[in-house]
Amino acid sequence: MRIALLGAALLGLAGCAAPMAERPAAVQSGPRTPLPADDPGVLFWTPEQRADRFGRMEDFYAGITVPAAPRVRELMPGKPFASADVAEIEKHLAAMGSVGAMVLQNGKVRYHGIAGRKVDPRWTSFSVAKSFTSTLLGAAVKDGRIALSDPVTKYLPGLKGSAYDGVTVEQVATMTSGVKWNEDYTSPASDVARMLLVRPVPGELQSVTYAKTLTREAPAGSKWVYKTLETNLLGDIVSAAVGRSLADYAKDKIVDPAGFAGPLFWMTDLTGANIGGCCLSLALSDYARMGQWVLEGGAPTVPAGWFAQAAGPRVDLGNGNGYGYQWWTNQAGYGAQGIFGQYITIKPSQRLVIAVVSNHPTATGKVLTEERNALWKRVAEAAARTPQ
Repeated sequence: MRIALLGAALLGLAGCAAPMAERPAAVQSGPRTPLPADDPGVLFWTPEQRADRFGRMEDFYAGITVPAAPRVRELMPGKPFASADVAEIEKHLAAMGSVGAMVLQNGKVRYHGIAGRKVDPRWTSFSVAKSFTSTLLGAAVKDGRIALSDPVTKYLPGLKGSAYDGVTVEQVATMTSGVKWNEDYTSPASDVARMLLVRPVPGELQSVTYAKTLTREAPAGSKWVYKTLETNLLGDIVSAAVGRSLADYAKDKIVDPAGFAGPLFWMTDLTGANIGGCCLSLALSDYARMGQWVLEGGAPTVPAGWFAQAAGPRVDLGNGNGYGYQWWTNQAGYGAQGIFGQYITIKPSQRLVIAVVSNHPTATGKVLTEERNALWKRVAEAAARTPQ
């Protein structure tokens, strides 16, 4: 996801932000083109506004940028899919409002572009960022900075006495805290639309300020409800544990080992903290590089076998679907998903990675989900029909 108006974002107030004098690779910036005061927020932009703005979010929002990897992972061409399969793949992409797609198999490019054009757009992620935050959680676990069984209040003591008191890091990672939440992308009154509008409290993270307003609806660990705030909290937990911003930590733990070819921009909230549940920007090819690196195990960043745990169905959602540590699982494999059509889909059985960036006509919807699933199926069939 998910974010509301941040045009007036303030920088550098969060204690978790990395000191830039010590970390010159990370650059904080404010919006170059501040949005008007009456802007309704990204969830409520028109299709035309999204088409213009999704590719240049750093123009409108504050954030932290880190540069490309010193050693870029080269993506070599593989055997193209049959023309009939390409036509069907592009039919689904067009129905989804996609602006770019890349398919890797065994690390080689089998499809790249959209509507016959080779494009590599820099695009916002929405909740694809959640899986990046989850990977940084794995890095912090390997670094000995976090234990999944720890209470969240160990890292965010401001949550003591709130609905999150007694909730573990793992329960936040699986979104099973039992805290009541409304993730309705169509309503300005929903929690997800309001969480980043809450007035900052001096010395307190914005995620904590909003979390303190919430109530409990179920015992911790007993109920799954999708909550972008919990990934924001997870990101703040990681930042507190490692003493660095998410973007800065990602430079060492994701950007460099995965071999990103372009910079990573990660938006910040009103207290200067990276938004763990949303809003990093990358080139399409770097989303694909992320998927390939994860498919290979994420060395040397995460513990051995981390993705079998993190991208496994920690929560059973039925019909072969599930949720892990900020990764969605399905019958094909697992992946990262964001509203308005952002995807990194990984199918281990075929060594496939499918990266898609889009401007869906709506944030979510049944027809869009059906098109996405049909796309995945068609790519898998194309890969089987013309082996590499």
